[in-house]
Parts: sequence; structure tokens; C-alpha cells
Amino acid sequence: MNKKFKTNTINGAGLIVLCMMFFALTPAFAGDTLNYRLKWLFNTSVAGDIIADTGGFFEKAGLDVSVNEGGTGKNAIKELELGYANFGVASADQVIRALEKGADVVVLAQLFQVNPMQWIYRSDLLEIKSLSDLRRRHIGITFGGNDETIMITLLAKAGLTLKDIRISSVRFDFTPFLKKEVEVWPVYRNSQGVILKERLAAEGEQVKFLNPADYGVSFVANSVVTSGTMMEKHPDTVNAFMAALLSAWEFAVDPANEAQVLAQIKKKDKGTRDDIRQKQLEATRPLIKPDKGIKIGIIDTGAWQQTESIMVKEKQIVAPVDVTSRLVGPKK
Repeated sequence: MNKKFKTNTINGAGLIVLCMMFFALTPAFAGDTLNYRLKWLFNTSVAGDIIADTGGFFEKAGLDVSVNEGGTGKNAIKELELGYANFGVASADQVIRALEKGADVVVLAQLFQVNPMQWIYRSDLLEIKSLSDLRRRHIGITFGGNDETIMITLLAKAGLTLKDIRISSVRFDFTPFLKKEVEVWPVYRNSQGVILKERLAAEGEQVKFLNPADYGVSFVANSVVTSGTMMEKHPDTVNAFMAALLSAWEFAVDPANEAQVLAQIKKKDKGTRDDIRQKQLEATRPLIKPDKGIKIGIIDTGAWQQTESIMVKEKQIVAPVDVTSRLVGPKK
């Protein structure tokens, strides 16, 4: 071996060692874009996700993250499986159904401690003090939706069934409720609920919300997910992503940061009035962080177990999937 070749070989070996040291100290995907698929469109309900991006939380963590809005036809878990996304947001029923089909999905955090799916009703015309008060009431239900499953569970707690109430099929039109044709209507408390409450208040009508959690029904909503493979092969990246995301959510729900947060949301959600957006953020806070002592993202294992049990009982899945074994984030 000539001296020049030997020197080049040594230099090459040294370069390889340096590269190995660099990648050992840097999260996987350094320099690459991580795709984060949301469940909903850009609005106040995803305030923390927006802030993680526009507020520089991901950037400060050394991550390049593309935060992609969700909506109809978007499924974060499917995108994880296809390799289109690295992280996503999915509801518990989506996770459980995916596990039944053999999906490699794990739950990193539970964003909503209280499910925003609730029912609005005119409190000056109707009084609901107990679930038995639902008997013979005219209630809106999205057939095949989570609200149908939750309502069936609520009724069962009062010894009632769907036969004990009047049902109207819910679509994307609030007209039946606005015309008082239907008494109790399903809404997302922190988005549609705010809009309807403001509209009816302008007409001199008062409303209240039926919150399933008040009656012991905890059907888990939006949670952060990734693949088991991603968790196993790139734990540093996963940890960096989650630390940045949850810090952003803490910032987003802190009233002291309201002006900054609303300004960033407005850039993404230009179709909502400023006053409505502010009230939506106000309504989102207690759903994400119902108590000062609760850490954002904490996983309520009992609620996940209840969600799975409800789905088994309502034959939405054939058999239990042991969802708790896929909850890898911090738990209550």
C-alpha cells in the first residue's frame, strides 16, 4: 500500500467516525422534514399545534416539522402506515379500530382531558338535572358517529334506550336545532358550541351543555400518535418532538399569552370572527387543562379502558385489543 493511499484511507476512516458521532448526538431526521397530520382543520381547537410551529417551539428543538391540517378524508393513522406522516392526531376510537386491524400505532399523549363532544340545549325551555330527564326528548344524533355511541351509553346509565327518545339524524346543518325542531343537539363544545351559544344569546335565549364526563362517561378524544417502529428506532426524535409540542400547548392555554396565541391562530383561521375565536380559546382551555395540577398530555388510562369497553359493548370492534399496552406516554 503506498503512503498516499494509506493516508487517504485513514482520513476517510476518521470522517466516518466523525459522522457516526454526529448522528449519535443528533435526533434522527436531522435536516429532514417531519410530517405531523392533525385531525381537524386549523382553528382554535388546535391552538397548541399551531403555536408549536409558528411560535418556533419545533425549531428551537432542532426539528423541521410540517404541521398539516386534517379534516374530512384525512386519517393520521393511515398516513403513518403509508409513511406519509411521522406523527399524527387521532381519537381513541380511531386508534382502537386501527389496532383491531393490526396497525402498529402507539399513543404518545392525550391532548383533550375532556371530550369536546357535548350536547347543547336551551336551558330556558328544558331542564336536564339527571340522565333520566332525556326520556322522550327530541335529540340529534349522527348515525355511526361517536356521539351516537356516547348517547347510547348515557341512556343506558339511566336505564333507557334509543326507543325512549325521539331521534333526528344530524348532518352539517344546525337548522333543526335553530328552528326548535330538535331540543338537544351534538356539538364540539369549544367550536360549534361557542358559535351557537353566541347566536342564541343575541336572540335572548340561554343555553347549557350536556357533558358526558359529568355522568361518568369518558370517551377519549384527540391524542398524539406515532408508529411503534418510529418509537423504537428514533426515540430521541420522538422525545424532542413531544417535549416541544407539549410546551407549545402549555403556552397556548396560558391566559397570559392569549393575544399572541390568537394572532397566530388568526393567520391560519381567517374565516372566524375575532370575538368568536377568543371565546373558542377560552372554551378550549378547560378541555385541555381542566385543573392547574394536571400536566398537559397526560394519558387517562381508565378513560381509554372505558372507551374500549364501550366499543366492545356496542359491537364497534369484535373483541378487546388491549389498548392500554399501546399507551406509551406519561399516565395518570
